Amino acid sequence: MTAFDYDLLVIGAGSGGVRASRMAAQSGARVAVVEAGPLGGTCVNVGCVPKKLFVYGSHFPKAFEDAQGYGFTVSPPSFSWATLRDNKTREIERLNGVYGNLLSGAGVTILRGQARITGAQEVTVGDAVYRAERILIATGSTPSLPTIPGIEHAVTSFEMFYLDALPKRAVVVGGGYIAVEFASILHGLGVDTTLVYRGPLILRGFDADVRGFVMEELRKLGITLRLETDVQALSRDAQGTLTLTLHERSSEGEDEQARSGASTLTTDLVMYATGRHPLTAGLGLEAVGVALGEDGRVLVNEQFQSSVPSIYALGDVINRAQLTPVAIREAMAFSEQAFGTVAVPPVDYDLIPTAVFCQPNIGTVGPTEEVARQKHGPLAIYEATFRPMKHTLTGREERTFMKLIVRRSDDRVVAAHMVGPDAGELIQGLAVAIVAGATKAQFDATVGIHPTAAEEFVTMRTPTRLDPL
Repeated sequence: MTAFDYDLLVIGAGSGGVRASRMAAQSGARVAVVEAGPLGGTCVNVGCVPKKLFVYGSHFPKAFEDAQGYGFTVSPPSFSWATLRDNKTREIERLNGVYGNLLSGAGVTILRGQARITGAQEVTVGDAVYRAERILIATGSTPSLPTIPGIEHAVTSFEMFYLDALPKRAVVVGGGYIAVEFASILHGLGVDTTLVYRGPLILRGFDADVRGFVMEELRKLGITLRLETDVQALSRDAQGTLTLTLHERSSEGEDEQARSGASTLTTDLVMYATGRHPLTAGLGLEAVGVALGEDGRVLVNEQFQSSVPSIYALGDVINRAQLTPVAIREAMAFSEQAFGTVAVPPVDYDLIPTAVFCQPNIGTVGPTEEVARQKHGPLAIYEATFRPMKHTLTGREERTFMKLIVRRSDDRVVAAHMVGPDAGELIQGLAVAIVAGATKAQFDATVGIHPTAAEEFVTMRTPTRLDPL
């Protein structure tokens, strides 16, 4: 009889942990997953899923306005935050049950409680001790908050999904995709919204043309951008009004009210979205010899194995790419390597398609122009900017931006970037072509679907920039 209770014990029932558990169990392994919170992890409970539902809700005010251009008379609509919030919560609770059924149906044992690794092949949950041949850490990440006076008055993306009431004014601190998405959600729902960011351009890591284009679209919507601005302190008065003490540096093109020096900004809610860090605290990793990075990530090799051979990790907790589909792909690769469940290729971190659900959406696959030039040499850049056909009747000034990056040496399309309605939906299809190695000539030979925005990707013929060979 084996000395182990389980062949695999997974800590964390998020997207990566659930996928790894199910695949390993379906191969015949004895598997348990430990989870202290609701099943589904960040994505299902306080991330992708509820955020996307809020994004849908935030589009309706624009849709009501746009309907008038198409002949519809719309009475002034009313909005109930409580209805949106509570309907969202019911859907999340339904998904929690779905995840439970998926695990149970695959033969995975669900252990409820807080896990602590107490040996190379030992996990303690409450008063119970379990031995496993392999331990997989899939605990995800959590929002990071700076150490400044009054930070306890701020909320993070986690609390935003359960606010008692929607504020009249809100400040979102940060310039990444979570900050930009929530600024768009709040503004769309009628909140007077300001985005405060320490850098000159939001969305660090995205293509520079995309970053600049999105900033202008956000400004056109009415979102106030306070760039090159640091928050030094927060305070709350007896009436609940929040005051941010800011330090601003002058920057060409910045909003008029953002000037060099100290200033204050009053609001009803402050949300921080200034990054996330791996959730490894309290797991007992250092005591058993698991090596961690400076940010707390578990350091692993290409087989997702830590410095302790029987302990593995994947997903946000290894901080390679904090995206749900990446965690799922890593889980599939781990399960195949460890249990031979299904043949899957290694995880490719270079061509990860992604979307930002701001208004308008961003969709992207492949490197930025700057990185592509460093990696691939001379490039041909193709761009298109236009007003979506829908808005020829609505009068809205929203515009769409598309960009293809082509390697001149062999005509291969190495990246596609888009800002516009349903950008994520469009980019997913292009990602297949780019991963498959499609050339610009093959894009050009593809018949477009007319009239659509997507056809622009196969009708851009003249490069806007052409590097010399």
